[in-house]
Amino acid sequence: MKAKFLQLLFCVIVIAIFLSGCSGIENGSNTEAFIPPISKATQAADNGHSSDMGSDTEDFVANNESTPNQTDNSPLDGEESSTLLNNSDSSNLSQPKMPEESNLSESQANDNSATEESIVEKMTLQIGNSSFTVTLESNAAVEALVDMMREAPVVIQMSDYSGFEKVGSLGTSLPTSNSQTTTKPGDIVLYNGNQIVIFYGSNSWSYTRLGKIDDLSGWEDALGSSDVTVTFSLG
Repeated sequence: MKAKFLQLLFCVIVIAIFLSGCSGIENGSNTEAFIPPISKATQAADNGHSSDMGSDTEDFVANNESTPNQTDNSPLDGEESSTLLNNSDSSNLSQPKMPEESNLSESQANDNSATEESIVEKMTLQIGNSSFTVTLESNAAVEALVDMMREAPVVIQMSDYSGFEKVGSLGTSLPTSNSQTTTKPGDIVLYNGNQIVIFYGSNSWSYTRLGKIDDLSGWEDALGSSDVTVTFSLG
């Protein structure tokens, strides 16, 4: 009886161990069955993402192959080249050419020479057989008188006045720049705009100065005390 009880107890223990083992195996199988669907979904998503990336890469390569390289220095076609050449020619034509430096230098030299020729500092005064050199003033009256002498010598009949001057009509009026003046022997002035006065004495009046005799040697003797004919010239 005791032996049978032990055998029964042994069988119960074995059955309990067996059942416990089966339960563990079943739980393990359920865990394996639960995990794969998640892994498969994740793998499918990963596979889809990789597929999209591969598609994008293929599109990028295809676009690069179909689009011409923007940095290539490809030659212009005939029409564009012709247009650029025409624009270049027109721009060259529109730009004025600067005169050469040598031409400018010659032009400046000619201008300076002409200016020097236009400035006259001396004239000759002739009384009978006596000639005197006159240094001219710089004013508008002298310029007008010089213009007259360039055309022909200016000849004036001059009369003695008050024992210190000879005065004569010019026959035309010159510009005036009168100022109160005290004259000296050898002075030549314009009086009243149309009369020339040459002095062998002194007087104070409002005159426009024309010039002065450089050398008074023989001056009073040439003028004398009577009327004289005086020639003014650039010679």
